[in-house]
Amino acid sequence: MSVNKAILVGNVGKDPEIRHLESGTPVASFPLATSETYTNKNGEKVTQTEWHNIVIWRGLAEVVEKYVKKGTQLYIEGRIRTRSWDDREGNKRYSTEIVGDVMQMLGKRGEGSVSDNVPNGNQGNHSNESAGAESTAPEPEDDLPF
Repeated sequence: MSVNKAILVGNVGKDPEIRHLESGTPVASFPLATSETYTNKNGEKVTQTEWHNIVIWRGLAEVVEKYVKKGTQLYIEGRIRTRSWDDREGNKRYSTEIVGDVMQMLGKRGEGSVSDNVPNGNQGNHSNESAGAESTAPEPEDDLPF
């Protein structure tokens, strides 16, 4: 048995890029920043930021296209995937990304968060099963896993 699961809470670094495959399947990609702040031995606050490449498919990509923009705070669950290819000079290149299966828009209403624009007040809770179909069961608004 093995597990490949990533859980991230962070801010979108730039407006998502949306593309459609020849079949019409939408794919959204964007960078997500996660930050950790600590105090070093000199008493100075230090913030360390990691950038993650996020890829979201199908119905969830359509939600990203409508509601997610630079600065949006997101909760993302997904799996880690590394792709490789040869560049023009024949060098092997690698890219590691998180393929998101679950996304929740975070932030408070009235602070310009994306959830202000989500109909029916569902706060932008969406999940996407690995088969690609969106879940039809409503998710509780405050059901955070931490």
